[in-house]
Amino acid sequence: MAKIHTVLQGKGGVGKSFIASVLAQYKAARGQKPLCVDTDPVNATFHGYKALEVQRLQIMEGDEINPRNFDALVELLAPAEVDVIIDNGASSFVPLSHYLISNQVPALLKEMGHQMMVHTVVTGGQALRDTVSGFSQMAAQFPEDAVFVVWLNPYWGPIEHEGKQFQDMKACKDHRKQVAAIVEIPLLKQETYGRDLSDMLQARRTFDESLQLASLPIMTRQRLKIVRDRLYTQCDTAAELA
Repeated sequence: MAKIHTVLQGKGGVGKSFIASVLAQYKAARGQKPLCVDTDPVNATFHGYKALEVQRLQIMEGDEINPRNFDALVELLAPAEVDVIIDNGASSFVPLSHYLISNQVPALLKEMGHQMMVHTVVTGGQALRDTVSGFSQMAAQFPEDAVFVVWLNPYWGPIEHEGKQFQDMKACKDHRKQVAAIVEIPLLKQETYGRDLSDMLQARRTFDESLQLASLPIMTRQRLKIVRDRLYTQCDTAAELA
C-alpha cells in the first residue's frame, strides 16, 4: 500500500512547498524513495528541488486550468509502490480539491490499496483565521477515506486565538477524529536559524545537500542539522508518516 501525501491549503505563501520538501527528505532519510509531483501551475517551487527528482504535472491549457488534466495524476498514483508526495499551489487549490472530492478519488485510491493523506498548514498572524477556516472546510468536505495531518507554522506569529492553541480551537475539536497527526514547525530566530533556513530554501537545496556543502560556515550547517532533526523527530512520532 502506498500513502498519497497531498499538500493542500488555499492560502498562498504559508509553507506548502517547504512541507512537501520536508516530507520527501524525511522519507528518503528513512530509506524510502518517494514519487514527488508538483501540480502548481504558477510557482513550481517543489519542482525546483533537483535532488528530489520532482515531476511537474502540466494542468494548464492556455490561460486556464483544465480539470481533466488531473486524470494524469491518478494514472501516476494507481501503480505506485512507494509513497507519493504532491505539492499543490494556491491557484490550483479549488480545482484540485473539487476534482478529488467530486470524483471520489480518496475512495478510488482506497480500492487500489492506497491511502490518501491531506497535509494542510495553519499559520499565525493575519493568516490564522483563513488557514484555520481552510482546514475546517476541507475536513468537512473530504470523505473519511482521507485523513489529515496539520502542520503548525508560527513564522508569522503565535498560533492562538483568544488564548486557545490550535488543539483547543473549535475547528480542531470538530474534526479531531480526522486528524492523524499535528506537526509543529519550530519557531526560529530570524538572525540565525531563520536566516539559514531561508537561504537554503531560496537555493532549493535539501538539508543533506546543505550539510555536505563545505562552503557553508560550520555553524550554519550545525543550525540546519538541528532544524532537520527537530522536524524528523516529530515525523517519527506520527505513526501515519512512517
